[in-house]
Amino acid sequence: MAHDSRREDYLRMSLRFALSLDGGDPARAAREFATFGRRLARERDSLPQSDADRAFHLVSLATELVDYRLPFAGDALAETLVSRGRALLDEALSLDAGCHDAARMRFSLDTPSAEERHRFLSERADEVRAACEAERERLCDTLDEARRPLGASVAMRPWWRWLADMAECALICGRNRAAIDACERLLASDPRDLSDARFTLAYALAKLEDQPGLERLAARYPALAAPRAADDAWIRLAQIALAHKSYRLAEARRLTERLLDAYPGCAPTLIRQMEIPDGRFARIRVPAYGEDELIVAVSEGVVLLQEGMERTGKGVLGAWLARAAAELSGEKYDEGVVGP
Repeated sequence: MAHDSRREDYLRMSLRFALSLDGGDPARAAREFATFGRRLARERDSLPQSDADRAFHLVSLATELVDYRLPFAGDALAETLVSRGRALLDEALSLDAGCHDAARMRFSLDTPSAEERHRFLSERADEVRAACEAERERLCDTLDEARRPLGASVAMRPWWRWLADMAECALICGRNRAAIDACERLLASDPRDLSDARFTLAYALAKLEDQPGLERLAARYPALAAPRAADDAWIRLAQIALAHKSYRLAEARRLTERLLDAYPGCAPTLIRQMEIPDGRFARIRVPAYGEDELIVAVSEGVVLLQEGMERTGKGVLGAWLARAAAELSGEKYDEGVVGP
């Protein structure tokens, strides 16, 4: 889960600071850069920065509020957090009208409809891609060879997040081929998959019952996201969904057991199947192979789990998975309870 707004804010500012030191005395530059972290934390305004840098810092502050505090806030605090988040994003756009993250997040906060969000993102996609590519060229022209890869990555990240959001909205709307197209465009632009597009892609392939496509995706994993193997919750849940839909229930059960082996102690997550809000900046960052990662994967996986009518309210696959997880782990599962 690699999109970290605070880390990216640091990278943007460090590039700007390094450029301001170029051409000067190397010893002095080394001394100056040794103080950079402290100055960024305590005296940010003393560092060189553009309005675009200031705008992204406001985006980072808004991200902490709406992606990491809001999901755990009560109603009264939630309203305050959303209001503060909107204000930060509005201020960011007043500083930099081309702050694509701020525009995307601001629209998302006011528009819960995935269909409307997908339309908004699709209509502006070419404009955002062109702007990010132009910024990449401009920035790389100013950087030395050692810094160019980082500069190019930082410049393109707003576009990658835009595409990732498009893919996720398309998946929610049932536009599975559009989701796959957005994911493949993202992977072509960022072969290292900073945005974890492979997770969304796995679910879209499962929705289309594309077993060969899912197998090809698993084979691509080492190149996309080394050193992680193709055993994360997203691809496992996609594999379970295809096995279950094809009535290969023994295989689905074996895959569920492997999923529980990769996420030890997390059977209750598969039983409860909680839904949580999607991240507005990007998919929320959580440790790999932990309970929080499984919670995120299961929440995004409701597009698979809740297919079909089932008396518990979980969906056909969701109810089967809850029972299988309970049986494999020894956890209690009350089938009379409706919903998560």
